[in-house]
Amino acid sequence: AEELKEYFSQFGSVQRCQLPFDKDTGFHKRYCWIKFSTPQDVQNVFQKDSHILEGAKLTLKQQLGRRRSQRQNQSE
Repeated sequence: AEELKEYFSQFGSVQRCQLPFDKDTGFHKRYCWIKFSTPQDVQNVFQKDSHILEGAKLTLKQQLGRRRSQRQNQSE
């Protein structure tokens, strides 16, 4: 997770980096969530054609409309 945060910090301020792990295998699940401080930081990431970290090409997807208050409302 620290390597991911460090890599994506070049595009803007990273607020959070979550890299979930599989409890059975101990390996990460091959996806993560990166939260940036501003929408411009997110756009900076998508302006680069490809992202490679430790020899692996990363596939990026932008998640829209997920705010903490919406998640709380959905669980009620």
